[in-house]
Amino acid sequence: MLLLSILVFVAVLSNKIGTRFGVPSMLVFLIVGMVAGQDGIGLKFDNLHLAEFMCHLGMTVILLTGGLETEMHETRPVLRQGILLSTLGVLITIGLTGAFIYLVAGKTIGPEGTTLLGALLVAAVLASTDSTSVFNILRSKRLQLRENLGPMLELESGSNDPMAYVCTIILVKLVNGGLEVEAGGQMAGATAFMVALVLVYQVAIGLVVGYLVGRFSKWVLGRINLNSSPLVSILILSLAFFSNGIASLVGGNGLLALYVSAIMIGNAPTLPQKKEVLKFFDGISWLSQLLMVLMLGLLAHPSQMPKVLVPALLIGLFMMLVARPAAVFISLIGFRKLPVRAKLFTSWVGIKGAGPILFALYTVVHEVGGSDIIFNIVLVITLLSLLTQGMTLPLVARWLNLSIDEDPQVETFGLDLPEEMGMMRDHIVAPEDLQRGETLRDLHLPHGIRVIMVKRREKFIVPHGSLKLEPEDHLLILMGDTED
Repeated sequence: MLLLSILVFVAVLSNKIGTRFGVPSMLVFLIVGMVAGQDGIGLKFDNLHLAEFMCHLGMTVILLTGGLETEMHETRPVLRQGILLSTLGVLITIGLTGAFIYLVAGKTIGPEGTTLLGALLVAAVLASTDSTSVFNILRSKRLQLRENLGPMLELESGSNDPMAYVCTIILVKLVNGGLEVEAGGQMAGATAFMVALVLVYQVAIGLVVGYLVGRFSKWVLGRINLNSSPLVSILILSLAFFSNGIASLVGGNGLLALYVSAIMIGNAPTLPQKKEVLKFFDGISWLSQLLMVLMLGLLAHPSQMPKVLVPALLIGLFMMLVARPAAVFISLIGFRKLPVRAKLFTSWVGIKGAGPILFALYTVVHEVGGSDIIFNIVLVITLLSLLTQGMTLPLVARWLNLSIDEDPQVETFGLDLPEEMGMMRDHIVAPEDLQRGETLRDLHLPHGIRVIMVKRREKFIVPHGSLKLEPEDHLLILMGDTED
């Protein structure tokens, strides 16, 4: 606990510094873990099964939070695009990257990397855009995008992790001989059909279970009156984990089921104390991300990375410049109204992160041949992606004229009001505001606008009409309809 507390403390402070330079949190946490690990300070952590369990748990929390924060009125117009990117786009990425690895970089990966199945396995591990990184970068930088790209990218990143995970599981079984594979003939055709059947079955079960548990969750939340927002949050957590568990129990995709349930719960009109619930999940999502990436960093061996640096850079650059753009343009070929610059930006948001590292860890736990080399390759590609794509997203968005200047964040002094009461704005009193008089009444505010709090230096004042204002007073304003 002492070592963990120190690591978390250092990671949080490092993230504070990294934010000033636009460094993604994922990259900061990963580097802190690697520096503290066996090839750095010397902290030894090699419990792979515990790491896989904890990372899988962390990913479920992150996907759950992303689903709860997804606004369907924003996502519905881009639903088809997001689904195509997270299904067809993943399969195209796996196919192109697998072929490249097999033909160009396969011999340097290891025993399984020289086979077509081994190359496809590496590609499947790397196929998804990491939900943790995309959610974090888009929201922490408050990056507002034109063409409704924000909801589309968040939907894709949240739903393609489950797709890549299913493909990874199937290919691990194939590589380890779980499904009989023979070259050519009827057996190869039967195996391909079986793989396709398993893939469709897992996705279908995930969608059905997620929908049913989501409907049940909405019914429960609408009828159980819990006055405590933490208890509401814990109830939602249990329902989402139930969705994950029951889908996995019947052979479906648990992560997809959880994500679908979370979207339905988050958009339920009967969800009580929604703001408080989302704050709760935002906190545990940050904690999950931090612990998850720290643990993966501790497992890494940076001293072994130079051995795979060349093939990793080749694969990473191929994915960024060829496979990802091809997957995006092919998947979105039917959407002619979407500008080319929007598709180019979507191509650049192929960020890797904790998801691909977790999938690589899955190959290590299941003792796939050459899995240690695969793990190191994925780490190098993740670092490359976070350093290039992750750090340049705002710059590329501005360059392609896709970013929208956002209004400065409102200073609410910690006060949280229901949305139906109106919009909150803040204003700092300037000398010219006081030319017609020094009291609040003299401001002659328009109908429907009320000053609900005044901050003067370190003092908070409940305002009234005769309050004498001073320059630099900070006013919290509520804009909404009133009965008077």
